[in-house]
Amino acid sequence: MRRAPLALAACFALTTSLAACGSDSLEDPGASGSSSSATESVDVAVDEELAAMVPTEIREKGTISVGSDASYAPNEFLADDGKTVEGMDVDLFDAVAAKLGLKTKWSNAQFDALILGVTGGKYDVSVSSFTINDERKKEVNMISYFDAGTQWVTTKGNPKKVDPDNACGLNIGVQRGTVQVDDLKARNKECQKAGEEPIKAVVEQEQSKVTASLASGKVDAMLADSPIALYAVKQQGDTLEALGDVYDSAPYGIVVPKDDAEFADAIAEALKAIQEDGAYETVLKNWGNESGAIDDFAVNP
Repeated sequence: MRRAPLALAACFALTTSLAACGSDSLEDPGASGSSSSATESVDVAVDEELAAMVPTEIREKGTISVGSDASYAPNEFLADDGKTVEGMDVDLFDAVAAKLGLKTKWSNAQFDALILGVTGGKYDVSVSSFTINDERKKEVNMISYFDAGTQWVTTKGNPKKVDPDNACGLNIGVQRGTVQVDDLKARNKECQKAGEEPIKAVVEQEQSKVTASLASGKVDAMLADSPIALYAVKQQGDTLEALGDVYDSAPYGIVVPKDDAEFADAIAEALKAIQEDGAYETVLKNWGNESGAIDDFAVNP
C-alpha cells in the first residue's frame, strides 16, 4: 500500500512481494515483510485528487502510522518473522494508502488500546477488524470497508453439546474489548433470569489465546468475528468445528480521529477507487473473504 507516488507502479502488487513495498516490521520501521497468503497481483495507481485530501502533516511525511492487534488471523497477524503485521486488513489498507500516494507503518498493540492510540495521536489510523457501533462513533470516525458477523466454534463433534442459545454454566472463550464480550453479557442476563448457572466467560487479551484455549479444552466453545472463527476452523479442522450460523452481521470500520473528517472522506473515496480498479475484490479473494465484500464505503454509517 504503501507506496510513494514515483515508485508505486513498479512495486505495488498484491503478491508475496506486496509487503516489501512498504508494510513496516514492528522492530525495524524500514524492514520489509511478506504477505504469503496473497496470490493474485494488481497494480494500484495514485489518485492525485484524493492524495490532496490527505492532511498536510501525513502527506509531507509520506507515511500513515497504523495501529493493529496482530492476533486476529487472517485479518491481521504476525508473519513468520514474529514482527511484520500482515493479513487481509493489511493488504486492503495498503491498497488504500497506495491510492493516496502513501506508505504505511504498522504497529502491533493490544486491541482495547487502539482507539485511545488514535485519539491520543499515537497512530494516524487504526485498522483492526473494528465493528462499527454507536459507542465507537462517539469517539472517532469510522469508515466501512467489510462486513462480518459473529460465529461460534467448538471442538470437533461438539462433545459438550454446546448450544449458543443455552450456554449457561459453560466456559466460553472470548477476546477482551470485542463486541462478543457484550454478546456474552447479554446471554448471561438471560441465564440469570432463568435461574441458571452463569456463563463463565474466559476473556483473553489476544484472539490467538482464545483459540488455543478451545483447542486445548480449557473452554467449551468460543465466539469471534466470522472471518476469524472460520479461519481457525479451516486451520484446525481436525480439532475445531463451526457451531451454528453467522449472526449480527455488521460492517468493519477503519478508525480515524474525530477531527480528521476530510481524511476520513479521502479514505472512503480511496476504498471506492480500489473497488473500481479491482484491487478490493482481489484482496478479498486472495484471503478467501469475498463473502464479506460491501459496495457502500461510508464515513460513520
